[in-house]
Amino acid sequence: MARSNVSGRYFLVLSCFALLGIALVADFLWASSNSASSSLVWSNNLDLITEKPSAANDLAANSADKENKDKKILTSKELNATFADIPAPQLQWEEMAEAPVPRLDGAAIQIKNLLYVFAGYGTINYVHSHVDVYNFTDNTWGGRFDMPKEMAHSHLGMVTDGRYIYVVTGQYGPQCRGPTARTFVLDTEKKEWHDLPPLPVPRYAPATQLWRGRLHVMGGSKEDRHEPGLEHWSLAVKDGKALEKKWRSEIPIPRGGPHRACVVANDQLIVIGGQEGDFMAKPGSPIFKCVRRSEVVYSDVYLLDGEMKWKELPPMPKPDSHIEFAWVSVNNSIIIAGGTTEKHPITKKMVLVGEVFRFNLDTLEWSVIGRMPFRIKTTLVGYWNGWLYFTSGQRDKGPDNPSPKKVVGCMWRTKLHL
Repeated sequence: MARSNVSGRYFLVLSCFALLGIALVADFLWASSNSASSSLVWSNNLDLITEKPSAANDLAANSADKENKDKKILTSKELNATFADIPAPQLQWEEMAEAPVPRLDGAAIQIKNLLYVFAGYGTINYVHSHVDVYNFTDNTWGGRFDMPKEMAHSHLGMVTDGRYIYVVTGQYGPQCRGPTARTFVLDTEKKEWHDLPPLPVPRYAPATQLWRGRLHVMGGSKEDRHEPGLEHWSLAVKDGKALEKKWRSEIPIPRGGPHRACVVANDQLIVIGGQEGDFMAKPGSPIFKCVRRSEVVYSDVYLLDGEMKWKELPPMPKPDSHIEFAWVSVNNSIIIAGGTTEKHPITKKMVLVGEVFRFNLDTLEWSVIGRMPFRIKTTLVGYWNGWLYFTSGQRDKGPDNPSPKKVVGCMWRTKLHL
């Protein structure tokens, strides 16, 4: 009888433990369900595609979803200000003679009816070391000639006075190799290269321009390819020759970084767009393999006046980088085509730009005047007889995918009506 009572007590205790265990498991499953539901709502709030509610949803469900839908719309508006396309009129583009080679991060300078196209990546493992020349008048490529062996192959600073092309610093070699401080000048009439005093330190893709008899170089990325530089130097030059032996330090640029347009207009120096940060070489890699680092693309516009004071002008309609050779000056306006903008906030992939922007120097107002045939970065742009041209670069994967696809050597044009 005593043994029976003991067995009963053991059974009662075990039953209590079993009930307690069941309750804990049920509570855990309920909490997990709520957590998964919360994660789903957070994910949907970042999704740009808005699904229509099912007709079977009752009034309570519609009321509960309204708050989430409102949050979704606000988020979409915020996202549209960075990576998404801006509404723009369609331009009529005409495909012209294709470039002899594809180029990424190359450079281009226009002199009269000729577009001189320099260097650039063919692939991440191969860089060009020659110049191709496009004739706007007869739509032909020709006159290829070599660059100096010591000259950088990408991320160049470059400007012309109408005959001489000044080439400043840049990256030497493929992948993410180091920069050089070497500086050269090309006499386009004689096809002769000459040395200029090297920049005080190497730079990647610095803003470069001729202004008041001096060659100005500023910003860019430092020797690690990632850290933005603020330094600003100038060198007196004339007819392809340096009038000084050393570069002179000037007022630093307010915000550093590479891949920005640099324009002289109305006797003022204007610097547009750009980014902070860039790919870097993988530590210890024998081929300097590129690895991604954080980047911030911006829309800032700065003006340097005759008193050597920087002023901030109205920003671009969206952040835009890789536009150092993507601009032309037409009818007291600056036209910029293509580039890269902020990464997609969800996928974190690079996003290319398909808009054509106009900055009216009379009103200091930006507008979007059209759309390119596809999104493309590092466009090399020219202007001739009312036509806007662009060549080379890296294009997107298709109409609905702004991510980079392949390096191209195309040539397109459209008639501008400003």
